[in-house]
Amino acid sequence: MSSSELHEINDDALLHKLAESKQALYNLRFRNATGQLDSPAEIPVARRQVARINTELRAREIAAAEALAGQE
Repeated sequence: MSSSELHEINDDALLHKLAESKQALYNLRFRNATGQLDSPAEIPVARRQVARINTELRAREIAAAEALAGQE
């Protein structure tokens, strides 16, 4: 999922997607540690997905704080 697609998702769905992505990353790391992972290149892809979601959540948090500060 690209960052432009993340802009269109609401906050609750984004938090749910973050939890899913973190669980997927955990599973990939576990499979890698046990030698069952076929492609270790999947781990950085999952890490980037978690980072994209966290970045979008932080951007929304900053925008909300600026909007609140602008009202005062």
